[in-house]
Amino acid sequence: MTSGAAFFDLDRTLLAGASGEVFSGAMRTAGLVSRTIPGEKFLYNLFNTIGETLPSMALARQAVTLAKGRQQHVVQEAAAAVAAQLVERVQPFAAGLFAEHRAAGRPIVLATTTPYDLVKPFADLLGLDDVVATRYGVNSDGSYDGTLSGPFVWSAGKLAAVREWADRHGTDMAASYAYSDSVYDTPLLAAVGHPFAVNPDPRLQLLAAARRWPVLHLDVPPGVGKVPVVGLELQRLALAFTRPLFFPYARFDISGVENIPASGPALLCGNHRSYFDVAAIALTIAKTGRTVRFLGKKEVFDAPIVGQIAAAMGGIRVERGTGSDEPLRAAAEALAAGEVVAMMPQGTIPRGMAFFDPVLKGRWGAARLATMTGAPVIPIGLWGTEKVWSRNAKLPNVLNLADPPLVTVRVGPAVNLKHASEDADTKKLMKSITALLPPEARRRYEPTDAELAATLPSGYTGDPRAEHTRRPGKDR
Repeated sequence: MTSGAAFFDLDRTLLAGASGEVFSGAMRTAGLVSRTIPGEKFLYNLFNTIGETLPSMALARQAVTLAKGRQQHVVQEAAAAVAAQLVERVQPFAAGLFAEHRAAGRPIVLATTTPYDLVKPFADLLGLDDVVATRYGVNSDGSYDGTLSGPFVWSAGKLAAVREWADRHGTDMAASYAYSDSVYDTPLLAAVGHPFAVNPDPRLQLLAAARRWPVLHLDVPPGVGKVPVVGLELQRLALAFTRPLFFPYARFDISGVENIPASGPALLCGNHRSYFDVAAIALTIAKTGRTVRFLGKKEVFDAPIVGQIAAAMGGIRVERGTGSDEPLRAAAEALAAGEVVAMMPQGTIPRGMAFFDPVLKGRWGAARLATMTGAPVIPIGLWGTEKVWSRNAKLPNVLNLADPPLVTVRVGPAVNLKHASEDADTKKLMKSITALLPPEARRRYEPTDAELAATLPSGYTGDPRAEHTRRPGKDR
């Protein structure tokens, strides 16, 4: 017995919605279907919303009789013509799962009710190892004979087909993984050692909770939470409440939002002055309607309640001083999937005299990410956030309602990095951020003792005027 395999359902699991609409169009183009079925679009929208139903699967079961007399090679050619369209619909974070299974030596198998001749070109183009699907009987002249060749690969029939494949390949079901959105795939999910509910329909959501099966959403990074059933990402819900009126203890002057791309990857890089910086950037992002993945220090994720919320909203945990590349890999994966990632290249809020240094110094993570992914780097200049929440305060000053401080956010155009030297690209990025700050940020300033104290953690006992360097340490 070999190690396990990874079995993936197709519709609403690997794909964001139904493949049937694409295949239906291909059949019409190939002349295999003469007209659109009344209510067809409604049925696809219903499926995309609630998943499989018994009536829809009964219709799918009868499709074999409708195919009778059609030439197999014509169907295969029509399916091959739209395979690329389906690959474009594959959920963005499926690639990470594929990579994990391939690294572990597990074959990746498409297990779907959709007829084999329709999905095989898609599976080949996607680089999957095999396909378990409903097969139609074929006459000697190459036409479909109106019968099934093997089981109807759905529910218990899918489990039977997968078991047959596993027996034939010497695959251990207990060591295998299965991914599906549908409660009707419960037999298969229960038969493997590692079941995952992906974008689950309402009944599978409840079953997964009862059986403690992990729930995934392959359209968002691992760990990002969604509201059950409706599938709304928690961050989108949070951004709906991210408006200046919810921060009456601060005033905001935000401009340059049009420099943030409306779609596709983008790496937002801001200077770091306060714990309130994240809120200021979130307000800016909220104006675009997009979601964002923040790279944040591990202390944020370790905090009670706040840490869980940060993780659910797509935060990427950074453990300073460990030298781990995992945060960069997670950020690169998000960018490759077309996400927005935000980070502070300084790594931490500068302390003491370093806070007032007009020359911003950054670490190389942003430059490295830009080189790895080719994502545009968008500079953001933040000013005044420290007046809302200083370093030496445990909470923002929410009582300052009579005369709240002004927070300015300036978003600049993408920085033209050369990708030849991380050091040179980092310096260019930090200069671009500096250029977005008010004139006083670019002048030497002698702070008062009170201003210095505000830049230091509460309980600090050292010499604040000796703090000339940013923390924590260096890139190498």
